[in-house]
Parts: sequence; C-alpha cells; structure tokens
Amino acid sequence: MTPPIPASIDLNLSIEKMEKVAFILKTTAHPTRIAIVQLLAAQKSMSVNDISEKLGVEQSLASHHLSGMKLKGILSSHRDGKNVFYSLKMREVIDVIQCLAACTFL
Repeated sequence: MTPPIPASIDLNLSIEKMEKVAFILKTTAHPTRIAIVQLLAAQKSMSVNDISEKLGVEQSLASHHLSGMKLKGILSSHRDGKNVFYSLKMREVIDVIQCLAACTFL
C-alpha cells in the first residue's frame, strides 16, 4: 500500500507546467537520451563522435537520438567541417532530470 501524501506537499501544477514537464519526459524517455542530456549538461557542446564514444554506442544510434531531440527543440546543433556539434537548447531538461535523480524510490 502506498503511504498517503503529506498535506504540506504542494502538487498543484499549472496546465502549462504539466504540459512542459510531460513534453520533456516524453522527449527524453530513453536511457541513451538521458545520458546525452547529462553529457551536454556538463559540456558546452559535443560532436556526435564524442557523444557516441563516451556512451559506448554506435554513431548511427547516437545520431538518431540527437536528431530526434533536435527536432523537438531540446537540442541545437552547428556544423564545423564534417563534424556536427550538439548543445542543450532547452535548459529546463536538466531541472527535470535532477528532480528525477533526487527521487528516493529510484
């Protein structure tokens, strides 16, 4: 049985905040995507090659996740020669992941 929520906890979220959190959770709902966000939170920007190497995943898989998050507006990118560098565009993603990391049940 789940313990009751203490009355002192405020769970009243605005519709806008609920929609933004839901969007962030849906867009980052994969271990590789969360790992990418963690890497980019610590670095200003990283190339696809560096990200795939740090995560130990194929470059094509990293590119797939990166392009999806870029299309959704979570990341931005710029090209330097043959390399594409990604950075966090929506910094609120870090806040959501930090909140999840602080959960006591995880």
